[in-house]
Amino acid sequence: MLLKTLTLINYKNFENKSFDFDSKVNCFVGLNGVGKSNILDSIYHLSYGKSYFNPIPSQNIRHGEEYFMINGMYSINEKEENIIISLKKGVKKIIKRNNKLYKKFSDHIGLIPLVIISPTDRNLIIEGSDTRRKFIDSIISQVNKDYLKDIIKYNKILAQRNSLLKYFAKNNTFESETIDVYDIQLSDMSKRIYKSRNSFMNDFLPILKNRYKTISENNEEVDIVYKSDLHDSNLIDLLKNSIKKDLILQYTSKGTHKDDLVFLKNDYSLKKFSSQGQQKSFLISLKLAQFDFLEKQNNSPILLLDDIFDKLDDNRVKQIVNLVNEDKFKQIFISDTNKKRTENTIKSVNKSYKIFEL
Repeated sequence: MLLKTLTLINYKNFENKSFDFDSKVNCFVGLNGVGKSNILDSIYHLSYGKSYFNPIPSQNIRHGEEYFMINGMYSINEKEENIIISLKKGVKKIIKRNNKLYKKFSDHIGLIPLVIISPTDRNLIIEGSDTRRKFIDSIISQVNKDYLKDIIKYNKILAQRNSLLKYFAKNNTFESETIDVYDIQLSDMSKRIYKSRNSFMNDFLPILKNRYKTISENNEEVDIVYKSDLHDSNLIDLLKNSIKKDLILQYTSKGTHKDDLVFLKNDYSLKKFSSQGQQKSFLISLKLAQFDFLEKQNNSPILLLDDIFDKLDDNRVKQIVNLVNEDKFKQIFISDTNKKRTENTIKSVNKSYKIFEL
């Protein structure tokens, strides 16, 4: 898996910019605001079909322009693959692979495995359950096409059920036969999603714990508790028991869309009882565990390190660099404000590299 070239047209702050990459390490250095993270985000965009930092597609178009285009040339299994993503204002985003338009975005997911480590990863700890569900969904979807289809179908049925609940509330009516149709479909899909998530967590946890031990260099133990309504009940019963509540709320209060992950350190909440440094170590471990999991399933993912050296002492920087110096890490992209620090760090890795000053 190798990204050879990248061209950005009207993407965020870039009018027209091209890059020819090294096969190992590529560094983007410059002051804050020059677009280092935007380049990494464009590479993420090519893998996932969306921005990592901005969920509103039109806001990724350069100010004053009508469209953006990201063009990446890859070598995948020794075969050249061209991926183009473009968006015009008021028009649906398109993704092309070797000049052929994807019928569905979901068909693209998994072709280019990628992991990003960024300061915004802290949202996984401080924000709501939706952020953590999206994290595990993005990992499982890269290796299991059926899972992604299940998630898409579940969300569609969920939206229809919620619309029906709003209709019932607005018209002061209720039809149990109609709601039962959606309940059965949701229950069927939730069983599949729950099974996939449970299986993933069983595989993922040992990888995470091993990574954290390496990074923390002490006897601290980390864990993730997978919380789900389906641990002790089936969704059909849960939906029937919560229908009165759902009619009042006008949305579905039970289901796999309410699943959550609880991050623990030494059996205590990581969010409440850990320092920022400990949380940062956990998040880096979490993302490296994501890398390890994907690497076992398919090609070695591309790794993006966005501004993660900032506010770290030299020893911690060297520690992280040593971790990514393993042979399994093939191509790495790094953004940093400090060129000297970056170059000195990369030289210690003993891999070929390029530095792009912005």
